[in-house]
Amino acid sequence: MKTREQQIQSYIKILGIEALKPMQQSMLETVTKGDDTILLSPTGSGKTLAFLLPLIIKLDEQKEGVQLMILAPSRELAIQIEQVFRELKTGYKVLCSYGGHSIQTERNSFLHPPTVLIGTPGRIADHVRRERFSLDNLKFLVLDEFDKSLELGFQAEMKEIILQLKALKQRILTSATNLKDIPAFVGIKSAETLNFIGAEEKSVTLSLKGVRSEGKDKLDAFFKLVCHLGNEPMLVFVNHRDTADRISNHLLDMGLMHDVFHGGMQQEDRERALIKFRNGSHHLLITTDLASRGLDIPEIKYVIHYHLPSKEDAYIHRNGRTARMNAEGTVYLLLAEEEQLPEYIRTELAFEEVGSYTELPEAPDWTTIYIGSGKKEKVNKIDIVGLFYKKGRLQKDELGRIDVLDHSAFVAVKSGKVKKLLQNLKNEKIKGKKLRMELSK
Repeated sequence: MKTREQQIQSYIKILGIEALKPMQQSMLETVTKGDDTILLSPTGSGKTLAFLLPLIIKLDEQKEGVQLMILAPSRELAIQIEQVFRELKTGYKVLCSYGGHSIQTERNSFLHPPTVLIGTPGRIADHVRRERFSLDNLKFLVLDEFDKSLELGFQAEMKEIILQLKALKQRILTSATNLKDIPAFVGIKSAETLNFIGAEEKSVTLSLKGVRSEGKDKLDAFFKLVCHLGNEPMLVFVNHRDTADRISNHLLDMGLMHDVFHGGMQQEDRERALIKFRNGSHHLLITTDLASRGLDIPEIKYVIHYHLPSKEDAYIHRNGRTARMNAEGTVYLLLAEEEQLPEYIRTELAFEEVGSYTELPEAPDWTTIYIGSGKKEKVNKIDIVGLFYKKGRLQKDELGRIDVLDHSAFVAVKSGKVKKLLQNLKNEKIKGKKLRMELSK
């Protein structure tokens, strides 16, 4: 039987990383001891792996039912945690539970309960209320992005869940901001706090620039700025969903490729937008603060504040999406003609002229293919890779990121190869079933 150290090393090898980060190593040592733990660490620093590794090796193969519960404030973060867990290939069953996900699929999954349950507080509280699974062996609880969960109003649901966990032995809270007060219902009386906020600030370079629009409407200045910046990954933050939709409609009229991500969208549309942004099919994502924290978004070269947030914390989290992990990044503040900077911005702002830039950026190198089968139809990445190489006749550098969901999959393919690929795969099958395959919307 493998020692704990051997187990950890095997998981590290599976992930293809050379070593754990200092924060992850500290979590491994602290959580393994059995202490309740509060982890303070920036978005994008690897918190998910930091709490999964030490908890996985504590799971008991001989016991049935849910042993580890992970609560996350958003569907996207829950799905991201599930993906990291699946990449570890532990052999344990996992269920990701959230609003917008098929309730029947989740009910069926509880017939043979998962060992690990990940999800949003509202949906999991509903399952607990209806006694769809046993809590008798649930010993480990993670409250990921706990401050965000409180901010979004999930306190009642979390309290309802936690008060039912009579067998709970260990609690882990993670946050990207300092926690002032932890509510009593969490049950933490003494905890080890690991504070890594600010630990990497010296290794990043963040440039701050301003762009002035003529008059109050910023659309024209924004369009010119995007054309000026070119075909580079950028996140555009707005304060309201309807503004995101308004900007999107304008960009559609101008023929500029992009995507939108906010809480008013259908879950499948939100998932698709993130997938296409991650795989390089779109380089421009217009979003609310929903995308400022917790999500696995690749390195962003530019962050644009179409609107500035009212609070400094939100401003910091937005900016944290660029200049991460020894990288350089640029933040643009788009200001109306008479708009004043909020008090929390004390940095000298260098204004940049965008002139009359109206030439559209080059189209992305990648295009996303949609496949109408997923995990529930027993389709996996290996199946897709084999099919696209052998029957689709793609070369290795022509196939990009592959995301397999419950009933669908999304595959990034070099744009110049898409038409021929779809012709080659027109009547092909995976696992004996003909595939529905088309360009992703």
